[in-house]
Order: sequence, then structure tokens, then C-alpha cells
Amino acid sequence: MTLKVLDPRLSAEGDALQPAPPLRSLDGTVVALLDNAKIGTERFYDFVAEMLKTDHGVREFIRRRKPDATRPVTPELLAEMSGADALISAIGD
Repeated sequence: MTLKVLDPRLSAEGDALQPAPPLRSLDGTVVALLDNAKIGTERFYDFVAEMLKTDHGVREFIRRRKPDATRPVTPELLAEMSGADALISAIGD
């Protein structure tokens, strides 16, 4: 039996996505928080938002919640978060 390992990343020959350049600082930035709708995510993000605001000077948060954890984020939700300087997506189980 032959074992075939698949690489889930985009092909280097295809339309590979490039990561955004790192932010020099979080001071004065807008950070989007994408909630996956699991039980602990909202509370976790409350903690993260307070820490980022207090310790790193984040100015504003855009918080959005997916309908449920099994579905990908909708284009509409992504558009609502498009003005953010950074986006955090997390699982809160």
C-alpha cells in the first residue's frame, strides 16, 4: 500500500498568498477579532482585547462572530473587518 501525503498549502506555482508585512507597532491600530462561535471565544477575546488595549495601545476593535464554527467566514463578514490593521481568528473551547 502506498501512502500519499497531501500538502494543504497553495502551490508555489499557483496564486500563492503572500503574508502581509508585520506591523511595526500595535499602538493606535484597529484589530479585528473573528469569533468562531464556540463557547469560550467571547470571554477569551474580552481578555485579549483588554491586554492589547492596555499593554499595546490598540485604539479600536472590530468584533464579529461567525454563525457557527463549522462554516468558513462569509465574504460579508470579511468586508466588515477589512478596515482593520490586523485580524485575529481563534477557537475558544
